[in-house]
Amino acid sequence: MATPRLLKRAFAPPQPAADGTPAGLGLPEERVHLESVSGTRLHGWYIPVDGAAPGVVVLHGWGSNSSLMLPLAPHLHAAGFHVLFIDARNHGLSEHDSFSSLPRFAEDLEVAAAWLGAKPEVTSVGVIGHSVGAGAAILAASRSDLLDAVVSVSSFAHPGEMMRQQMDRMPRAARFVILEAVQRMIGLRFEEFAPRNRISQVKAPVMLVHGDADDVVPIASMYELSAADPTAELLTVPDGAHSDLAPFEPYVGDILDFLKRNLGATDGKE
Repeated sequence: MATPRLLKRAFAPPQPAADGTPAGLGLPEERVHLESVSGTRLHGWYIPVDGAAPGVVVLHGWGSNSSLMLPLAPHLHAAGFHVLFIDARNHGLSEHDSFSSLPRFAEDLEVAAAWLGAKPEVTSVGVIGHSVGAGAAILAASRSDLLDAVVSVSSFAHPGEMMRQQMDRMPRAARFVILEAVQRMIGLRFEEFAPRNRISQVKAPVMLVHGDADDVVPIASMYELSAADPTAELLTVPDGAHSDLAPFEPYVGDILDFLKRNLGATDGKE
């Protein structure tokens, strides 16, 4: 009976500071609160542009938050996109729920995409997701038509295989018990939501972005996802690691170009 409690404690995400704001970057901001499927309150920052334009949801990864993704905000705003930065449950300034998982990230993304898409000034909706947020973007896009373009940054191909590798020093029996318990806690088998198994069901255009120096989720994951969806565009970031997004910034223009082509023209200058 103690196993679920221990798992929730062991897999609780870190809580880095969430003190950045769009206003701190000289951008317009609206603080928004959305309701997740569990009834918990999700915090977000909405950064509008003038007039009708495409919108983009930005979703962080495990143990991160929206304020840590804000360096993307000036680029997206200058390019003419309405942008919603969202904190998943148990992250940033959002309320806490019993546990976090990739499927729950996807549920929160779907709530955010529906909210953004319902705004009269938003003409289409894309997403930029990082790490678990990238896997969640693939899952959400594979099961709904809320998203018109997906940018996956540093997604793993299969959560179970990644966790197995991270626990490779444990006895095989212990790994098996832990992974089975995690799947019971989530309520889904890894195979059901693994990005490698879901990406072929995504109808929206996909861009896969990955750093070639990522030692948390090696770039081999990008090639696995590409093999499952040969239509996906690939962007390799030299010297890009997993959590440090600074090496990715010089390549933001490529991401913006992908979003512009697939979400519709904007009036932005970037």
